[in-house]
Amino acid sequence: MKYEWKKQDKSLYGAKITPGLINIPAQNYIMIDGKGNPNDSDFSNRVSALYSLAYAIKMRYKKSEDKGKSENDVDDFAVYPLEGVWSLTEGTQFVKENLEYTIMIRQPDFISREMVMAALEQVKVKKPSPLFDEIYFDTMQNGMCIEVLHVGSFDDEPYSFEKMKQYAEANNLQYDKKKHREIYLNNVNRAEQSRVKTILRYSVI
Repeated sequence: MKYEWKKQDKSLYGAKITPGLINIPAQNYIMIDGKGNPNDSDFSNRVSALYSLAYAIKMRYKKSEDKGKSENDVDDFAVYPLEGVWSLTEGTQFVKENLEYTIMIRQPDFISREMVMAALEQVKVKKPSPLFDEIYFDTMQNGMCIEVLHVGSFDDEPYSFEKMKQYAEANNLQYDKKKHREIYLNNVNRAEQSRVKTILRYSVI
């Protein structure tokens, strides 16, 4: 059976255009940190390195003796969408050059740290890059979040952030205004700007 996150984890990726609350369990990720404008080549290089590892993990699992031994006899899985945690490093004004970020791709529960490390060593040989030395495997504790589905250009996200702010105020919720999370549900390089779908989340304090 192929594990499809769009089906099995539908409740975790089903944000609506109206803000709401969601409780996110702890999840495992491959991650890489960065700083600066996401339009710069350094960011795209980090994304490419992360995806190279994600697909190496997927292919290694498909060929391994471990496949089919996990719950529900999973022998393949769809790669999860890219995510990013973004925060401001200086002041309160939004300036892209002042952004710090961690971009990441979630891993299924049946993918162990050992599997990730083995795939990482393999991809270092096939596609040498110093960025692979910066990728790490970790568990993220998420908890209660305010979320909304943003449809359209990233430059229009302030409109959706304002909706989240109003929701928080109406429900007496406190959240970290300088740090947020984005989940990119489709390929921004292929989709029209007006159809790009991004889940935005703030962690409730």
